[in-house]
Amino acid sequence: MDLDQIYAGLGDETRRRVLHVLAPGPLCVCHFQAVLRVPQARLSKHLAYLRARGLVTAERRGNWMIYALPAAPSRELAANLACLQECARAQPRFQRDLARLRRLAPTLAAPRPCGPARPAAR
Repeated sequence: MDLDQIYAGLGDETRRRVLHVLAPGPLCVCHFQAVLRVPQARLSKHLAYLRARGLVTAERRGNWMIYALPAAPSRELAANLACLQECARAQPRFQRDLARLRRLAPTLAAPRPCGPARPAAR
């Protein structure tokens, strides 16, 4: 992975916030919306940008797209993601994002990514 791709990906605050909240584990778009409080259309644009440059991966699970950091990032990407995590510790907006993510944590383990299962049709 080339450094220009990494730095371009990190060049926007929303993309930095997305990468930051992905550090603990995969999320779907509805989780990003709840944590970052950013409209779905804006998130989708940034997620597509990150995915096209290899900074995130995506996997379809039913109706949902689940985004994650690459399982085996390049040395350069791993170093820059570690730097982002370190620098974000002192930033209030990033801390608020992590606090909302922690509150959301019980729903992240649910079999359906975006909330409780609907009752079965009779």
